[in-house]
Amino acid sequence: MSRGDDALTPVDAPLLRVTGLQKSFGSNRVLDGVDLEVRRGEVLVLIGPSGSGKTTVLRCLNGLETPDAGVASFDGGPTIDFGRKASKADLGAMRDRSAMVFQHHNLFPHLTVLQNVIEGPVQAHGVPKAEAIVRAEALLARVGLTEKRDAYPSELSGGQQQRVGIVRALALQPDLLLFDEPTSALDPELVGEVLKVLRGLADEGWTMVIVTHELGFAREVADEVLFFDEGVIVERGAPEVLFTAPEKERTRRFLDRLLRPLD
Repeated sequence: MSRGDDALTPVDAPLLRVTGLQKSFGSNRVLDGVDLEVRRGEVLVLIGPSGSGKTTVLRCLNGLETPDAGVASFDGGPTIDFGRKASKADLGAMRDRSAMVFQHHNLFPHLTVLQNVIEGPVQAHGVPKAEAIVRAEALLARVGLTEKRDAYPSELSGGQQQRVGIVRALALQPDLLLFDEPTSALDPELVGEVLKVLRGLADEGWTMVIVTHELGFAREVADEVLFFDEGVIVERGAPEVLFTAPEKERTRRFLDRLLRPLD
């Protein structure tokens, strides 16, 4: 899925290009001039210590946070210059191009699995309910949750809840899937079932940006890995290069700590 051509053709043009992204919360500068591109069918993995800005990037891409500055441009629109104050219509159009899977599932507790999945397509996108149900049932079957169709979130394991969260995002048929540490809130024995779903999505060519500490998984699925620290991208590269021979000392120290935590 990697893109190796130097010249960008219309087919090969980035789905999303972000330049100069900045975001502060009070006096705390969380993002300090982030540039990135995501091409169709590409998996971009963001790694870095807690508080380095990874989740804020996802929230900005999904329109959940409004950057203070920078430009975000989706192929086919919208293009938003945040320095000129993005309108609600611009942010809504940006949000319509992506769907986000959160760390803690964020399912509606009073709705069944099926109702959780069809809520977005019906309410936000105007999909007829019958069509949304057919789509939802097919997606639930795909992740092995057909029998949980009428269950409530409290009746599911953490891994099952996260799979429902993924299905809910897929039901919106987005151009871009965003995952914020999708396995970090799970018991270790449940991590594998969620990673299996993500591997399948990568194999099918879904365009994804994933924040994760699962380095083995990142090495397997990523086209490019971006290492964040203190609101900037310290280093980026193909996983087989960045994980084995990083150029920056800060990247080496982070990877050593993650790979050999007890040393």
